[in-house]
Order: sequence, then C-alpha cells, then structure tokens
Amino acid sequence: MNIAIVGAGPAGLAAAYDLTKAKHRVTIFEAAPHVGGLASGFKAPHWDWTLEKFYHHWFQSDKAILGLIDELGWRDQVLFPRPYTVIYYKGEFHPFDHMFSNMPLFLLRHFPITDVMRFGLTGAYLRFSPWWQSLEKYTADEWTRRWFGERMYNFFWRPMLVSKFGEENLPIVNMAWLWARLHSRTTRLGTFVGGFQAFMDKLAEVVRKQGGEIRLNSAVSGIKKKQTGGFTVESASTRSLFDAVISTSSPAFMAQIAPDLPADYASQLRALKSMGAVVMVIALDRQLTKYYWHNLPKEAGFPFLAMVEHTNYMRPEHYGGDHLVYCGDYLDPSHEYFHLSKEELLERFMPAFSRFNPAFDRSWVKDTWLFKANYAQPVPPINHSKSIPPLRTPIRGLYFASMSQVYPWDRGTNFAVEIGRRVARMVMEDAQQSPA
Repeated sequence: MNIAIVGAGPAGLAAAYDLTKAKHRVTIFEAAPHVGGLASGFKAPHWDWTLEKFYHHWFQSDKAILGLIDELGWRDQVLFPRPYTVIYYKGEFHPFDHMFSNMPLFLLRHFPITDVMRFGLTGAYLRFSPWWQSLEKYTADEWTRRWFGERMYNFFWRPMLVSKFGEENLPIVNMAWLWARLHSRTTRLGTFVGGFQAFMDKLAEVVRKQGGEIRLNSAVSGIKKKQTGGFTVESASTRSLFDAVISTSSPAFMAQIAPDLPADYASQLRALKSMGAVVMVIALDRQLTKYYWHNLPKEAGFPFLAMVEHTNYMRPEHYGGDHLVYCGDYLDPSHEYFHLSKEELLERFMPAFSRFNPAFDRSWVKDTWLFKANYAQPVPPINHSKSIPPLRTPIRGLYFASMSQVYPWDRGTNFAVEIGRRVARMVMEDAQQSPA
C-alpha cells in the first residue's frame, strides 16, 4: 500500500516505523522544518544536547515507548535519574513527590492524622485500582473533595486542577484523568542521551532507511477522497495520491483538512476541547534552586503553572554550562500570553524568580526562548469514553490518531507511540481484508 501520514511527531513516526517495516510505501507530511511534533527540541550553538521546547520526560512504567526503544536496541541511551518535585505551601517549597516517603512526612507536620490517613488510603486506592470506568462519571473536583476531604482538597487537589485546567474547567474534567496520572507515573523520570530531538531524529532515520519519505516544511491543506478510490493529499507544493491516510494532527485541524468527513464525525472532532501551552526557557549563568519541578498554586500569585529547573535533572555540562529553567503554563488559546512577545512575557515572569531564590538578579539571565502551542492538553469531560472519535473514520482508508484519543491516559510520547502503532496495525489489518 501507498500510505500518507500527516504529522512527524511520535505517533506519526511510530506508525511509519511499523508500516515501512512491513514493506508499505509511506510518506510523512510535516509542517515544521524538523520531526518531533510537541516533543521536538532546539539547540543553542554552544550546547552538546538539544532541549525540549515543551518539557518532556518518560516514566519507568511507559511500556510503549520503552518497548519500541528496546526493539530498536537503544535502551543503553535511556537515562532515568531521580529528580525532586516540590510543592509551595505557606511561602516555602517542600519535597512532595513520593506517596510513601516525603509526602506523608510533610502531611504529618501540617495536617491532622485523620487527614493524612485519608490521603494515604485514597491515594493508594487510585494508585493500585485497575478500574477507572466508574470514575469518569464524576468530576475530579467533586470526587477529590468527597474522598480526600475538604482540607486535603483545598491544599492539594483543587490548586492542581485549577493550575492545570483553569477555574472554568473544574466542573468539566473527569476523575478518570486524575486516576491515570496517579496510577501509572513513577518518581524516576527518563530521557534520551542528547535529548528527545535526538531520539526523534534517530527514529526518523530508521523510517527513511526502511524506505519511508519524510517531507518537512510541508503543511497539508487538504485530504480529498477520490471517486475512483484512494485519496489526494494536498500541500503547498504538491498533490499526491495515496491508498490510505493517517492524520495525527489536532482534532480541529483534522476537521478542517478533511471536508469529506460525515458531519457527525466532524462534529465529534470539533467538540473535543483542549488547552494550549506557553513555555519560556531561560538560560541562567548559575543555579536558581536545588530542585527540579516546582508545582505552583495559581492563588499564590505566580505568573506560571510550573517552574522546572532542567539542569537539576540533566547536568549543565550538556548545555555549555548554562542553567536552564522552564516557566510553563497550560492556558486557553485566547489567553493574553499567546499574544505577548518574548520580551513582554519575560517582564511578567522575572519578578517571581526572587521567590525561588532571594539572591536572584536579572544579570543572571543569559538568553531566553519562547514556545507556544494551541493544542497541548486535552480536556476530558464526564463520560468522555462515549464521545471519543474512533481511529477508523467513517471514510474507509482514512484514519485519525491524536492525543485526544489516548484517554483515560494523559498526553505524552508514550501513549503517542502506542496509538501510532495501534493505528498502523489497523491500516494493515484493513488492507488484508479489502477485496482484491
């Protein structure tokens, strides 16, 4: 078969890997000048490694991505250090990232024993229970308030949900999403030698060696079903014919470029809500804090959701001695941050740095980079499993695989690889069942 894939992110590359391995002809269309999608990176001239534009890492439980890496023989290039996450409470940062060590110790110092026991028992249930289906009937807001109790809800869960999705989505996000985060994540966080871009480039090279073609700077403007069979894929410079098409784009973009989709399926795509992301990377000439991930409650007045000091996770030597800090937030694409320049946003962010280190001075800043994405975090409503568009669209031979469909799991490269390989299997199964 001759197959087109829209998007050279982890889902598109994983699908292309399996399809080219099975000797199918594959062409990937990618709007950016590089592969990687939201997991892509950039590199200053004096760095040895690339850095992700939007902070990424793997968990030790990420079977799909680590399985692919094992299959490719690259496990020796995966690193799993143990960085530390802290939470902001009453003006100070406290380590808070392990259910059976620093979390209960912190809680015992600040909350009644009954609240701590409730937190531990309810957290253990979510961690070890395999049943998420009944949880999607409730919002994460109402469920955590009921089962963790009012004090734990106000201290931890409500600030986390508001920081992640905003006040407006508290009555929307369902509890199965939170179950998935607690159920599968680990304290050790993984990356690839050279950064995620190095991994994506190596995977792209394997796809090319297996006969695949990757067209960079090639945004797709249309996918049209031909009456005689197959599809025309249109980009700025070409119109190409294919037997099947896989799109790994955002749902809204899929609805836009595939006008032949039935109205009900297109409506399903448009109904999928998501948050955008704004991330600023700041290079400093010295260390800001000793921790990696800082969870920040919106009500504490920080101008971003998280401050992530990447070089407390990966050594500054990989980045020419620079100390790299992410300031990131998930926001509605209409938020003013999407319209501010790098310089304007830096002025908003800088005053907060003295709250992490009172000695901070603007002279520490060496360089800054700003990245924005309108489609970065799906918002799963109550009973979301009933509203997810199937990977097989109603048009035979046209497939859609996005991070909005990995539910109940959260978005990330692991589940992007899983859904990419799953849709590739569907394409090959359907091809075998087609009449000769």
